Amino acid sequence: MGQIIQWYPGHMAKAFRLMRENMKYVDIVFELVDARIPLSSRNPELDDVLGDKPRLLVMTKTDLADPSRTKEWITYFETRGLAVVALDSRDRKTPQTITKAARKVLAEKWDHLLEKGVKDKAIRALVAGIPNVGKSTLLNHLVMKNVAITGDRPGVTKKLQWLKTPTNLELLDTPGVLWPKFDDQRVGQHLAMTGAIKDQLINVDDIALEVLKFMREYNPQSITERYKLPSGIWDEETDVNILLLITQKLGFKDDYNRAGERILLDLRRGKLGKYTIEVPNDQIGQNDVKNG
Repeated sequence: MGQIIQWYPGHMAKAFRLMRENMKYVDIVFELVDARIPLSSRNPELDDVLGDKPRLLVMTKTDLADPSRTKEWITYFETRGLAVVALDSRDRKTPQTITKAARKVLAEKWDHLLEKGVKDKAIRALVAGIPNVGKSTLLNHLVMKNVAITGDRPGVTKKLQWLKTPTNLELLDTPGVLWPKFDDQRVGQHLAMTGAIKDQLINVDDIALEVLKFMREYNPQSITERYKLPSGIWDEETDVNILLLITQKLGFKDDYNRAGERILLDLRRGKLGKYTIEVPNDQIGQNDVKNG
């Protein structure tokens, strides 16, 4: 595929600086990752910012991910010393799930405070993650009201803000931040497929072809049924020809870029079924797992 544009916008550099300045005020970091791409959605530069601060890895968007692979990823992270929860942020049990997991991570510290007579201390957490990982949706359900702007595009949150929850959490929201260069181009592809990179910065038709390549191995039937393609087409045609046929089926004539946009939108919104692009035994780029 074509080279994905690399960047480092000023607001992202500022976000890292603000995180460092506020790290001393928090007890724990909630690091959000997309359950469909658990490694590619981990920002490797966060490790330098977070240091040895206790961490809870929160796998979001499980409603869109393959449940069996989500279980595999939970085991993968736990065996590497990371505390992890996987959830659909909109589930009514999410506030209790997150709070219980955070208290477990901080159990030793909280027991020490209890011995000193400190009771019911709020847990102060910094919430971090790449763009479009679902931070705003999670925050809204933790606080139980719409306090964070949500959107299906990256880059919605621009500044830091503290939010209080009914379950005695105090959350420091941060903007979604990427990093300046992908050492493994598959990282960029996976981020583009799930919408973490703005579509204006990618070659949409190239990413659509990556989707077809993935679905050819993972679940070709979902493409066949969604776009009413002939049976047996996967044995007869290349991904490029399938994209052209989908373009025609959608009534877009020869506008395959528009068809690519539709394929990406359908993928991201679950119209092509539940899927997980990455598996634990497929190490992606520089995102080696580090514990919190």
